[in-house]
Amino acid sequence: MRTLAIAAILAALSVPASAGPIERACLQSDRPGASRGLCGCIQEVADLTLSRGDQNRAVKFFRDPHQAQEVRQSDRRSDERFWQRYKKFGATAANYCG
Repeated sequence: MRTLAIAAILAALSVPASAGPIERACLQSDRPGASRGLCGCIQEVADLTLSRGDQNRAVKFFRDPHQAQEVRQSDRRSDERFWQRYKKFGATAANYCG
């Protein structure tokens, strides 16, 4: 029972419960340099520049980067509008988070 409780606490500490979808995806990614501080900063920028729906859509890019390319090259107007918002988010995060 004690081992189970310790495992649950460690799992909870690995990704904060209050973390947003971008922060969780960032922390769970295998990208070098992904840290709690950096991923939290990126989430802050996402909260300021992307809707929750856009954030959930962008999370898929962490799992499958090719999806970003598909959206970027899409002829659909909705994809084009999302891509513009996503580019703004990326540029802002790069400036703000270093």
